[in-house]
Amino acid sequence: MDRNGFNRNLRCWYRRHARDLPWRRTSDPYKVWVSEIMLQQTTVSAVIPYYERWIEKFPDVGSVARASPAEILKAWQGLGYYQRARNVHKAAQIICECYGGTLPADKENLRRLPGFGAYTTGAVLSIAFQKAEPIIDANVRRVFMRLLLLDGKADGRHDGVISGELKRLLPARAPGDFNQALMELGATVCRSQLPLCSQCPVRNACQAYHKGVQEIIPEPKTKKLKDIYAAIAVIRHKGRFFIQRRPLSGLLAGLWEFPGGQIQEGETSRRALERELDEELGVAIQSAVPLMNVRHFYTQFRVHLSVWLCSARPIPKSDETHRWVRSREFSDYAMPSGSVKIVERLREGRACLTGGAGCVSE
Repeated sequence: MDRNGFNRNLRCWYRRHARDLPWRRTSDPYKVWVSEIMLQQTTVSAVIPYYERWIEKFPDVGSVARASPAEILKAWQGLGYYQRARNVHKAAQIICECYGGTLPADKENLRRLPGFGAYTTGAVLSIAFQKAEPIIDANVRRVFMRLLLLDGKADGRHDGVISGELKRLLPARAPGDFNQALMELGATVCRSQLPLCSQCPVRNACQAYHKGVQEIIPEPKTKKLKDIYAAIAVIRHKGRFFIQRRPLSGLLAGLWEFPGGQIQEGETSRRALERELDEELGVAIQSAVPLMNVRHFYTQFRVHLSVWLCSARPIPKSDETHRWVRSREFSDYAMPSGSVKIVERLREGRACLTGGAGCVSE
C-alpha cells in the first residue's frame, strides 16, 4: 500500500466530505475525551444533543469533578452503558487532584485513568495533542479488514496486524485528522452493509474490493438476543408515584425505576406482579389495570415490560432507596430508557392514567 498516495487521497476526501460535528470544532482535550466516550456503543446522531447538553452543564473537567454522582447519571440518562459516565466522573476527580484539572498528554498517565483503554487514549493523544497514536474502533477495523483482505469476524483478533499497518501509515503531521478520516470513511462509505465503494477514495488499495468480497468481509455477526419478560408496577397514591433505586453494582447500577421483575415460566403478567410486589415491598395489589407495553434492547437482551397502573396496601414507605414522587419530579431522578418511556406515558395526560394498553418500542 503506497503510504503517500493513501494519505493524500484520504485527506482530500475528508476535507470535502467530513460531517460538521460539534466535537470536531475544538481541540480541547476534555471535549475530545467526552465525545469519544459518548460515541462508544452509540450512534453519532444520538450523541450530538447529549454532548451539547453535557458541555453546557459541565464546561470543563472541574465542573464534572464537583458534580454529584446523581447529577452525572442524570445528565447521561438515555445514553446507556452508564459505567461510561461513572468512569468520566472518577477520572475527572483524579485529573483535578493529580494533574491540576488538565488531561495529561502522555500515554502512560492517561491509561491509568478510569475508562481510558487503548482506543480512548489513542483518540485523545492524536486528536487533542496531535501525537502519532493509532486508534482502532469498529469502523477502522472494518476498513482495514477489507483493505488487507483479513478473513473472519470483526472481533479484534486482527487488531495487531491492523495496528502495525496504521503505525506505518500514520503521518507525523495532523495524525488526529488522519484517524478521524478513517473513522469517517468507515461510518459513511465503507459501511458494514452495502459499502459505497464507488465513493471510496482508497478503493485502489482495497484487496477486498478488487476480489469482489467486500460484502462478506468482515464475516457477518450472528447474534441472538435473549428475550426477558417482566411485569412492572406503577403504584399511585395521592398524586404521587412510587420508584426505587437499583443496587449500586450490576446492570443499570444506581438508576431509579418502577418496582417489578421477571415473569417466571407458567406465570401470567398479573400473577408475576403480585409476587414481585410481595417479595420486594411486602405489599398486596388492591387494583391493577394495564397501562402499556414497552420493548427495549440491551447488548445481550431484548426486554419486554408489561406495565400496570396499581394501588397497593399497605402503602410502601419512603427511605434512601424508595421514593414517592410527583410527575414533575421524575426529571430529578436518573432512570433507564425503558422507565423513561413509562414516565412519558404518565405525563401524556389524565386519559393515560385510567388504563388502556398500548405499545411503545425503542
